[in-house]
Amino acid sequence: MTDAATLTALIALAFAAVWTPGPNNIMLANSGATFGFGRTLPHALGVALGFPLMMFIIALGLGEVFRTYEGFRIALTWLGAALLLYLAWRIATAGRSVDGVARGRPFTFVEAAGFQWINPKAWAMAISTAGTFVTGVAPVREALVCALVFVVAGMTSANSWAMFGAAIRSFLSTDLRLRVFNIIMGLLVASYVVFLFAERP
Repeated sequence: MTDAATLTALIALAFAAVWTPGPNNIMLANSGATFGFGRTLPHALGVALGFPLMMFIIALGLGEVFRTYEGFRIALTWLGAALLLYLAWRIATAGRSVDGVARGRPFTFVEAAGFQWINPKAWAMAISTAGTFVTGVAPVREALVCALVFVVAGMTSANSWAMFGAAIRSFLSTDLRLRVFNIIMGLLVASYVVFLFAERP
């Protein structure tokens, strides 16, 4: 992966992949709106750095395990779908306590980074990227380049989605608006599960 055209294609793919709505971005916007940007920052950094680490490991060969053992990949898909539905329900039913302080807490850095391993979109992105841009000629270097590109793309995306949520926090100052927003965010996460299985052959 030394020529400029290939690197440009990887950068374009990375930015398009991490900026489009998905479980990570929807949850970051919801967390920013609920807890503010400062408290959501560990969540954003966990996404921005956790996925590139996953990308690096998969590019080094773990993706081949999932291509070889179909049952393992299917089990992971179902586990991820179940977790996404649970998170969708938690988001949709979240609210404010009587003293105006939001219930619950935002994801920690470790939780957000760990979530990437059961996020179906993350797996699809990582395996497709590795399959397209990792030739095996220099596996460590190629995996590292992929990971670093996703670090840059992820830092811009994760923080921006969290800031977007924080920016509309004042608009969500009423219980009704907050409830509607949370329901919409929850439905968006749940709809990704429907999309995930609709795309399966």
